[in-house]
Parts: sequence; structure tokens; C-alpha cells
Amino acid sequence: MKINIRRLSGNWNDGYALDKHVLSSSFAGHNEHGYAKFDTERSQAGESVYQLKYRQDWGQTDILATAVHEHIVPLLPAIGLIVPMPPSNIRARQPVYEIAAALAKRMQLTSFENIIAKAASTTGQSLKNLATKQEKMAELSGRFSINDGIGSDGRWNALLLDDLFDSGASMEAATTALRSYEKIDGVYAVALTWK
Repeated sequence: MKINIRRLSGNWNDGYALDKHVLSSSFAGHNEHGYAKFDTERSQAGESVYQLKYRQDWGQTDILATAVHEHIVPLLPAIGLIVPMPPSNIRARQPVYEIAAALAKRMQLTSFENIIAKAASTTGQSLKNLATKQEKMAELSGRFSINDGIGSDGRWNALLLDDLFDSGASMEAATTALRSYEKIDGVYAVALTWK
């Protein structure tokens, strides 16, 4: 997979994304139902994420996990566990959880899907409908908590994994929660793509 790594700024120790999600998009008229159509060109990582999330192409899981393992993991210090971001939408299979599990297998680690709990919005707002990072941070305030899911004693560097990095508000809120957990040392943010 051809990639274009970008460093991610935030309250984590360090972070990276594989590539930009959409390279270009142009209006291509309306379909037979009157909905707008777009000609969209995605990066290879962006297309892989799109096929996984919206076309249920589960073969993309290993492709994306391999790309993170080969191109981003070597940039990080020793990682002790993987924490996938809680999903925004309920699906029978969660793409980020699947990629985290595949990456954990490659790294001979454990992926902890339930360490971070995300409470439902009390305002009914969707982050996608909020314009600024400050609005998103306010909407997320107090919604992330920690479940003590690590059975052994010690402190580990956590790789916090998400599919798409936009403002960084969600990953920053999750990082704040992880930093409150006595078993987490450093937090290293990894996104498959950025907006």
C-alpha cells in the first residue's frame, strides 16, 4: 500500500496517520432518486477504509493492520496494548475493533475493546454536525470513562487506534480518559486516514 504518513498533534505522546482519506471529490450530477453524486478519488488507505466500513469488505482488515504495523509501529516506542476507539455507530462487526485485533495479533499483544466506555450524548448532537473543535470537545466532555479491564499489575504504553482523524476531539477526549487509568503509561494515537 502506498502511504503518505502524517504526524498527528494532540494531547497524546505522539501520533500518526497513514494517509489522507479523500484526495479529490467533484460533483457529478444527480442519480435517478435525485441524490447528489460525486466522483471521489481516495488514497489507497482511504479506499481501503471506505471498502471496509461501507462495503463490508473484511479482507481490508489485514491490509490496513499490515500497513500500520509496517509503517507506523516502527515510529513508536514499545507498545504494551492496543485500545480501539469506541464506535460512533452500532454495527454487527466494528471495523476499528477488527483492525485492532488484527494489529494486536501481528504485534503479539492484546486489544482491549472495552477499556474506554463512551456514554451516549445528552444533547442528541452528532459530532459530524458540529463545526468547530471546541464545540466537539464540549459535546464530548465527561462522556469517556475507563473500565478496569487489565487484570495484571503494571503500566503500559497504549496504541489508541481510530479509522479517521478529523479535528482530533474524540481522540483527545479518549486520551484524557486513558491518562486517568493507573495502568496506562504513554498514549500513542494512530489513525488510518485523516480528513
